[in-house]
Amino acid sequence: MISKVFSAEGALAQAISGFMPRQAQTDMALAVEAAINTGSQLIVEAGTGTGKTYAYLIPAILSGKKTVISTGSKNLQEQLFHRDLPRILVILGFKGKVALLKGRSNYLCPERLGHQMIESHDGRADPLLLSQLVKVRSWSCETKTGDLGDCADLPEDSPIISTITSTNETCLGKECPSFSECFVIKARKRAMEADLVVVNHHLFLADLAIKETGFGELIPEADVFIFDEAHQLPDIASQYFGQALSSRQLQELAKDIYIAYRTELRDTKQLEKVAERLSQATSDLRLVLGDPGFRGNWRDISKMPLVARELVRLFDALSLAKDVLKLSLNRSQLLDAAFERTVLFSAKLARLNETSLPGYSYWYECSRYHFSLNMTPLCVADKFEEQMKNKKGSWIFTSATLTVNDDFRHFTARLGLDASKQLTLPSPFDYSSQAILCVPRFLPEPNSYGIAEALCEMLFPLIEQNKGRCFFLCTSHQRVRDLSALFREKLSLPVLMQGEMSKQKLLSEFLELGNALLVATGAFWEGIDVRGQALSCVIIDKLPFSSPDDPLLKARIEDCKMQGGDPFSEIQIPDAVITLKQGVGRLIRDARDHGALIICDNRLVNRAYGSTFLRSLPSIPRTRDLSLVSEFLAKIENR
Repeated sequence: MISKVFSAEGALAQAISGFMPRQAQTDMALAVEAAINTGSQLIVEAGTGTGKTYAYLIPAILSGKKTVISTGSKNLQEQLFHRDLPRILVILGFKGKVALLKGRSNYLCPERLGHQMIESHDGRADPLLLSQLVKVRSWSCETKTGDLGDCADLPEDSPIISTITSTNETCLGKECPSFSECFVIKARKRAMEADLVVVNHHLFLADLAIKETGFGELIPEADVFIFDEAHQLPDIASQYFGQALSSRQLQELAKDIYIAYRTELRDTKQLEKVAERLSQATSDLRLVLGDPGFRGNWRDISKMPLVARELVRLFDALSLAKDVLKLSLNRSQLLDAAFERTVLFSAKLARLNETSLPGYSYWYECSRYHFSLNMTPLCVADKFEEQMKNKKGSWIFTSATLTVNDDFRHFTARLGLDASKQLTLPSPFDYSSQAILCVPRFLPEPNSYGIAEALCEMLFPLIEQNKGRCFFLCTSHQRVRDLSALFREKLSLPVLMQGEMSKQKLLSEFLELGNALLVATGAFWEGIDVRGQALSCVIIDKLPFSSPDDPLLKARIEDCKMQGGDPFSEIQIPDAVITLKQGVGRLIRDARDHGALIICDNRLVNRAYGSTFLRSLPSIPRTRDLSLVSEFLAKIENR
C-alpha cells in the first residue's frame, strides 16, 4: 500500500502537480510503516529534499493508530498542521480527527484577561499596552481556539502576553470562575479526541517532566510518537528534567498579589507592601548579575558577596510573602494560587542555591530586564529511556542532521535510544552540479583581532557581484553586529541584521528586497526554507563550536573527563558538526536551486578533525579560490 501511494501512478502523483517518486522517500515511509506495525524504535537521518514530512505522515495516518507528532518549533508545528497535513488528509480521504496542541503560554486565559482589564484602569497603565488589551478583549469574543498567534493585532513580542496567559503555577484549575471558557481545556479535549495530534518538543518534554512529578496530563496517550527535527531533543530535554526559576515568574507573582489587593482585598494593605518588596528584590538581583545576553556559572557567582546579599533579600521577600498571604487564605482564589506559587518558588530558590549536587550544571542567564537561574542534568538518557518504557508503542526520530561521520551514536547516547533500525537516506539533490564549497585562502585565524574587517574586505566584492541574495551566518551576536556595521559602510546593497526586527519580518524583508545581505546567528542556522535564487550564497564565519565559557558545556566536559572520555572528540566536535550541517542545509532547498557555500575557517583544511566535518557534509565540489566561486555564481545568473 505504501509503495503504491509513493509510486509514479499513486495517490501523490495524481494529486500533486510535478510529483516525482523518490526512492529515499519510499524507503523511509516503508521503514516508518514497519516500526509502527512492530511497535519499535526507528531513527532516520533524511537528507534535505527527501520529503520526510510525507514519509512519516502517510504511514501514520494509514496505520489507524493514535499518533502524536512533535516538531522542533512552533513555526514548523503550524506549517505541518495548516499546510502539509490538510493536503495529505484530502489525498488519502482521511475522515478522522486531527488536533493542534500548544503550551499554555499560547492560549488566552479569560480570567487573567479580566484581571488585567480591571488593573489597567488604575491610571498607571501604558497607553500602548492598554490598547493591545482592548484589542485582545475584542478578539476574544470571536476566537474559537484562543490561540494568541491568531490575533493579528497582537505583536508576537508584546509584554502583555505573559499577563493574559496562564502557567502551571498561575492556573486556578477547576476553582477558576472562567473554567468553562478555558481555551487550554478545550484544546486538550480536542487533542484527547483526535486520531493525530501535532505538538512541539518543548510541550512534549514539559509534559514528560510534569508527569514525572505525578501531576495532570497535557498530551494524550498514543500508540505512535514521531519526532521531526529530532536533533534538538537532547538539549530541550535537559531544560525540562532540571529546575529553573526566572525573574518573570517572580515579577508575575508580585503583580498577582498586587492585583488581588487592588480588586478583592483592599482591607489588607500589607499585600501591597509584600508585592513591592518582592518586585524590588527581584529587580535588585537582576542588577548585580551583570550584563544582558550573558550566561554564566551560578555555582561561582552565587557565592559573591553582592549576589549572596541580594539572594538573602529575595529569600526574605518570599518568606514575608508566604507569612502575609497565609493570613488571607480562602478569601481570594487568586491569592490562594499566589500562596502556592510562593511556597513553590521558595523551595525552587533553596534548591538552586544548594549547588553541591553532582551530575548537574548550575547556570544563570541575563536578558536586558530579566534573569533565569537553572539547574540542568548533564545526562537525560536514563530519564528519557524510562519515559519511553512507560509509554509503550512506536518511537520514530527523524532529522536531516543526526549523524556525525555517518554514525548515530552521539544522538542515541544522549537520549538512551536503542533503535532496532537506524537509516541514513542521502539527499536526492545533485550537489556536484548545484553547489560549490569554498574555504578561502589567506584567512586570518578564527578569533584573531580584526577578523570582521578582514572578512568584510575579502567578501564584499563577491556579495556585491551576486546582488546580495546572501545569508552570512555567524557564531556570535557580537560578530553579527560587527559585520553588519562594516558591510553597511562597504556595500551598495541593503544589509539586514538579526535583532533589528522579528525573525519572520526579517525573512519577509529579505525576500521582498531580493538583493539583500542578511547577517544573523542562532535561529537562522536552521528551520529557514528559502527556495530558488532568492538565496544563492551562504557564508559561515567559522566552525560553530560552542563557547568554552558556556557553563553547561563546561559541566558536560568535566563529566566526560571524570568518566575517562575525550570531551573534544566526544562532545565539542559532534555538537559543532550537527550545527554546521544545519547551517549548510540553508543553501540548497530544491532540485532547481544553485548556490555557493563559503566557510571562513582554515581549521577545515589544516586540522585533523576538519575531515570529520567535511565527511559529514554533502558531497559538494570544493575549492580554495574565491574567483572560482565568482565564476560559478556568474554562470547561475546567466542561465
